[in-house]
Amino acid sequence: GDVIHRMLTATQYVAPLMANFNPSYSRNSTVQYLDNGTVFAVQWDKVYLQGKEDMGSFTFQAALHSSGRIVFGYKEIPVPVLQISATQHPVKAGLSDAFMVLNPSPDVPESRRRTIYEYHRVELDTSKITSMSAVEFTPLPTCLQHQSCETCVSSELTFNCSWCHVLQR
Repeated sequence: GDVIHRMLTATQYVAPLMANFNPSYSRNSTVQYLDNGTVFAVQWDKVYLQGKEDMGSFTFQAALHSSGRIVFGYKEIPVPVLQISATQHPVKAGLSDAFMVLNPSPDVPESRRRTIYEYHRVELDTSKITSMSAVEFTPLPTCLQHQSCETCVSSELTFNCSWCHVLQR
């Protein structure tokens, strides 16, 4: 987005594993991405926790598919995630989205007050994150999947949808 705000970054994430990682600790540590038009994947390979390098390296990835499907893959998780300290950085796994609205402040007319609205958050049970495991998120159906008025009107989805002739959706 246009605005980076600490609370916004705390509420907008796709995080297979968020922790205080230090990718610069080892020459073997990398964070790489691939985008082939159908899937966008990011892989954290042999990354270490800052100040806890003796715990071992972590290797995991997130794959965002154009269909809306998201897959988190965990290759190497050397310690239980519940043992990772959240003192220096939050430890999270899951999905979250939010948006920010700038409202004029009633006290100072030329200033604006930021209000952050968070959508539903999906938090993973971090005790289930282990080596050689994966989590798959599949999107729920929406009325936006319809390509014509006929399929929209005859749909059995219970969203109370109606066809918009302006948007052709």
